[in-house]
Amino acid sequence: MKKYFYLLVVLLLSQIFFSCRQDPPTPTNTTNIIPNSSISLITEIKSPAKTNSQSPELTKSFDSKILINWVQKLENKEHALYFATLENNSWSQANLVAKSNNWFVNWADFPSVIKLPDNSLAAHWLAKSDPSTFAYDINIARSFDDGKTWSSPILPHTDGTKTEHGFVSLFPWQNDKLGAIWLDGRKTKAGSHEEENPENEMTLRFAAIDKEGKLSEETSLDERVCDCCPTSVAITSQGAIAVYRDRSKEEFRDISLVRYQNGKWLEPKTLYPDNWKINGCPVNGPVVVAKENAVAVAWFSGADGKSKVKLIFSNTAGETFNAPITIAEGDAIGRVDLVILDDTSVLLTWLSGTEEKGSLNIARVWPNGRQSQVLEVAQTSISRKSGIPKLALLDNKAIIAWTDPNTSTIRTISLNIDNLK
Repeated sequence: MKKYFYLLVVLLLSQIFFSCRQDPPTPTNTTNIIPNSSISLITEIKSPAKTNSQSPELTKSFDSKILINWVQKLENKEHALYFATLENNSWSQANLVAKSNNWFVNWADFPSVIKLPDNSLAAHWLAKSDPSTFAYDINIARSFDDGKTWSSPILPHTDGTKTEHGFVSLFPWQNDKLGAIWLDGRKTKAGSHEEENPENEMTLRFAAIDKEGKLSEETSLDERVCDCCPTSVAITSQGAIAVYRDRSKEEFRDISLVRYQNGKWLEPKTLYPDNWKINGCPVNGPVVVAKENAVAVAWFSGADGKSKVKLIFSNTAGETFNAPITIAEGDAIGRVDLVILDDTSVLLTWLSGTEEKGSLNIARVWPNGRQSQVLEVAQTSISRKSGIPKLALLDNKAIIAWTDPNTSTIRTISLNIDNLK
């Protein structure tokens, strides 16, 4: 059984430790020391977000820069979407993408900003389409001047229903287009989930968007999926692979995937049969990453009343997978994120704990099943106010961002991955 190495900043122990060494003193911006490790340090990066911020997202661009975006609560019931870039271990100034008093703002269904191979930016957010709670549209905008100006938003869905459209994954598509996958509620009762109604079905859909905002390739990928779990997309050597929480007629809500290959989307298939039967959405989506033919997927399962964070690898671009690995169980909450390294090992983050004490954890895992120690990088709430912690990789540093519900701010740190062996 793995031991958790808790990161404690204890002044007395630090003084004793360093008095026995010739190493320089700990930098003042270091927040934690990992016990039993040689000066293993976590460094706090001053957040670019102000108070009353939430829902950070981290993405890595094709020019190896890290972008962070977040939602800021303003006056007069307005919310704004901002982004910044990590430069020389500090965030750039905040750049405004859009703001409105008519957004749908939710801890699990949040905006994104990504940089595409042509150096353009794409962003999405959610705007209310009706007073009903779950009636909102996806707004997608583009910037071709590094975020100084943004296009008028377009909707990737053309159904016109006053229903839920969200949980978006944006990614680069062929012919310099933008790809978008999302959960689409056009088959549901307007403005409502009502999951007990078997005919109230959420769907998974795709569309491509060119630089002028023209839609093409609108496709239904799965006609019955879980209602409110985030989606994830990665690009393999053979094409895109999307993962999501599915929903069978018998209310099994396991993870499924759908791949794009040879010019078409293939039929969905179950990633692994956890057989988690639950009569409602757990709001706990999977994450997929890829490097050439190497693919990894992380997810949470509560099958048989047992909480588990799982990880699975493929070396065939997602056509076949090895047996899953259980990374955490017991008090694991899930809300995972994942990045892949050059050696096809992965870094995985997740939440665990109780209402009294929650932990944000990270581990490194190799395709052969080898696992590093599990490090607790922060103590935080497991309430929905803490959102979904996000992870990115910059050289040999893991960049982690999350919402601190106690201060209503976003925290960001870096961790040298050499600590994870």
